[in-house]
Amino acid sequence: MPRPRNKEDLLTAAKENYSKLMDFIASMSDAEMKAPFDFSADASKKEAHWSRDKNVRDLLIHLYEWQKLLLKFVENNAGKTDAKTAIAFLPSEYSWKTYGAMNVMFWNRNQSTSLEHAKKNLEKTHAELISLIEKYSDEELFTKKHFAWTGGTDLGSYFVSTTSSHYDWALKKLKAHRKNCGK
Repeated sequence: MPRPRNKEDLLTAAKENYSKLMDFIASMSDAEMKAPFDFSADASKKEAHWSRDKNVRDLLIHLYEWQKLLLKFVENNAGKTDAKTAIAFLPSEYSWKTYGAMNVMFWNRNQSTSLEHAKKNLEKTHAELISLIEKYSDEELFTKKHFAWTGGTDLGSYFVSTTSSHYDWALKKLKAHRKNCGK
């Protein structure tokens, strides 16, 4: 599916990719669920996330934490018309050059979270994002700089990145894990 460029496609992609992800998780065997992620034998998997996330719970927590960032970003900035007073998407101690450290912080912060709680957290933020998307028009979502606080991009890009694209990324990772488990 191509990258969504309107509200209808965004809602469809977000819902479908979430369902695919959750259906895949439901299809995983107990052994696959319990087996730690290990992508070390694949030299093409060099990005930090391949070694950061150790299991399904970690993957779901990662999605959940990024969705919380978007929810907070919109909440903090809704109604603002001046870019100078906008509150950034990333927490102030991180930047787009250092967000990898933020992902590690999310990982560390959630090591005592259970898989079931991680699923419920993601289910909740997914539903909140779907409701939030529904409140915006195509123009509000996909016109660059419609909102001063989104910088040079459009709000829809944030939603695509934290829903449909992120779900697709997670599903690819889970499929690679299943392959490593020998299924």
